[in-house]
Amino acid sequence: MLARAAVPAMVTLFAWLPLAHAVSQTIPASAEGQIEFNAPSGNIGCIYTPKGGTSTYEPQDGGPELSCSRVEPSYVTVILGPNGPATLIKNPGEQGCCSDVAKLAYGSSWSKGPFTCQSSTKGLTCTGSNGHGFFLSKAKVTVK
Repeated sequence: MLARAAVPAMVTLFAWLPLAHAVSQTIPASAEGQIEFNAPSGNIGCIYTPKGGTSTYEPQDGGPELSCSRVEPSYVTVILGPNGPATLIKNPGEQGCCSDVAKLAYGSSWSKGPFTCQSSTKGLTCTGSNGHGFFLSKAKVTVK
């Protein structure tokens, strides 16, 4: 009888614990080391650029850099470098998001260099090893 009573209590306990780390997803890099991925909704797209940049793009601080854009309801871009907080650009001008690239599945995470992103049905959360990062969704944008 005691074992039966303990099962609902254990289920309740586990319902309050956060989920273990999301399933890690590998996304291949281009020949120059850039990695592109989108959220499954197609509303958010990200580009990772390695330290030193590429033949056509060099991050402002030398990199590495993670740049993510959200299309709807308004186009914004968030840039996260290796130092300091993320930068929110509310009117980035160029609006090239979101090409036909790999999707970071809901419930999955991606990591490269100092950056880690987790995709969920609520949005995309990305952080740097320095503790700064951002959250992007259709409903809101938060940077820290």
